[in-house]
Amino acid sequence: MIRRERQLENLPIGVTPSAPTPPSKAAEAINSTRIKVVLACVVGTLVAAKLIISVSLGTFLIPISRDFQWPRERISVVLTLIAIASALIYPIAGNLVDKFGARRVILTGILGSGAFIFSLGFLTPNFFLFCSLFCFIGVFGTFSSTMMYHQVIVRWFDRRRGIMMGLSGGLGNGLGGALIPFVTLTLITAWNWRGAFFGLGVIVIAVGFLTVFALLKDPPRTDPGFAQPVDQYAGMTLAQTVRTFGFWQTTIAVCLSAGCLLAIQTHVVPILLGRGFPAGLGTLVLSISAMVGGAWAPIAGWLLDRIRTPRVLAPIYLISSAGIVALERGTTLPILVAGGVAMGIASATQFVALSYFTSRYFGLRSFGQITGVMYSAATIAQGLTPFLIDVDFDQHKSYFLSLHIIEVILVAGAATMIALPSYSTYMPSWRKARAAI
Repeated sequence: MIRRERQLENLPIGVTPSAPTPPSKAAEAINSTRIKVVLACVVGTLVAAKLIISVSLGTFLIPISRDFQWPRERISVVLTLIAIASALIYPIAGNLVDKFGARRVILTGILGSGAFIFSLGFLTPNFFLFCSLFCFIGVFGTFSSTMMYHQVIVRWFDRRRGIMMGLSGGLGNGLGGALIPFVTLTLITAWNWRGAFFGLGVIVIAVGFLTVFALLKDPPRTDPGFAQPVDQYAGMTLAQTVRTFGFWQTTIAVCLSAGCLLAIQTHVVPILLGRGFPAGLGTLVLSISAMVGGAWAPIAGWLLDRIRTPRVLAPIYLISSAGIVALERGTTLPILVAGGVAMGIASATQFVALSYFTSRYFGLRSFGQITGVMYSAATIAQGLTPFLIDVDFDQHKSYFLSLHIIEVILVAGAATMIALPSYSTYMPSWRKARAAI
């Protein structure tokens, strides 16, 4: 009331004060749509094909290896194949979103990836067919991956961008990582590993496609008045971005952590089995890790929204190194669970960080292309590290050496994150790029 009176006092003589403008119907519609969009992104990431393969492959590793008489590295190489396929597709997918929006791209990805996961139930010991199916999962899974849902979130939200990324990507990945291992183990127990693939394929299509089709919408490309959510055209081009040092710093920091964390995540069960623990304990630790990650991701996003520097997250990556030590040396359930908790916190942070950093540093003008290139690099790291630690296991019958190397790499990743510049570093380039449109 006091502010209103002061505003009236400062009006020029002869000017009639206007009544406060009520919220427009367009603004209310935008807020309602935002809620639906976040829900669609949560469910979509929960049943994303790449997440399902990454968290369930460790459970499939032993029965497939036994039935086909293959070494473990021959099976885990599919993560590398998925990574290669994704690395090639990410820039294309990002470019398509920049031009046409994310909805159609994501729906295509869900249908294709679900169908190819279902087809894994018909596998034979034909290694070429085995690899081909996973390559197709990599291609279509990229179109419906976490990165694609982030494409939606950053275009709908600005002030609360971090926390909404955490809710959508982190909560979805956390719930998926917690539930999918148990679902997979239940399906394998009931119907063997072939039936498990059938069931997972049906879940992807029945849950993911229907939810996204009903709830997810692209933000308006032109200004409909008050309701424009975010400026879609402010930011740098891909060509401008790759000439900045911050682009390479961000890519390296996230790649180092992403590859190592996924390598551990996909091998929690084999690592603990090798130490003499039952498979159920490994699945429990993995699920707790995922649940903690899901709860932590919104907190990580909130921190990014409140504290405008990427350095605030550097200590979290150091925690992940301590978590690996706990998994490697822990002998009691509390220590092993603590290791899983540490890994969950770090993994959730990584899910939020890359897209958030990119949107703040370089804007949304070419956000899809820029994140596509960055995710390509991160995906290659994620594909190589699980394969390399299985090569190490097949040679030494132990994950000891690999775990120590990963611990060192994660510490280096934290140091790289500390060296990242402030978000405002590239704002002058933003203004030039916006003025040129």
